[in-house]
Amino acid sequence: CTQALWQAVTGENPSRFKDNPSHPVEQVSWDDVQGFLGELNRRLPGLEARLPSEAEWEYACRAGTTTPFSFGANIAPEEVNYHGEYPYAGGRKGLFRGKTVAVASLPANAWGLYEMHGNVLEWCADGYGKYANGPQVDPRGAPDGALRVLRGGSWDFNGGNARSAQRNGIGPGRRDGIVGFRLALGPAGSAEPA
Repeated sequence: CTQALWQAVTGENPSRFKDNPSHPVEQVSWDDVQGFLGELNRRLPGLEARLPSEAEWEYACRAGTTTPFSFGANIAPEEVNYHGEYPYAGGRKGLFRGKTVAVASLPANAWGLYEMHGNVLEWCADGYGKYANGPQVDPRGAPDGALRVLRGGSWDFNGGNARSAQRNGIGPGRRDGIVGFRLALGPAGSAEPA
């Protein structure tokens, strides 16, 4: 979600990095996002905007791959906005931008989705907890709980935190300069097996 979209819906821009409205909104809590989604759906009936489930997020991030990143076994700062001084698994050191980059300014994954790795951590609909044992089809996390799921890594995290499978959890009321979100549209439940 860009700062421009957030501001059009809420009239505010809570972001730390306000130099470009095409940068992702950040410093928004999970609770803030729920208010934004409610207002967006009120203004555009039938849109059904929501946060993706954790399984949907990972499926979209992987874009049909089984490697740590949708780009392959490793990443570089030319592909992903992360702390380039701390690469993943022996990768080369590179640029540390020190802030977010504009949405769609780095290469897309094979399904045309931009910045699934890095830039900002992204809220998911699920509560954070242990995965269920055994194979799952379109698994759902806890509907509530003390923590909510965040995926994707951020501009200030090391390369390993940008892996497709990396997951984090923080309280739903916490606002942070590394946290934003991605919209999902339509009814929940469109993810393939995770």
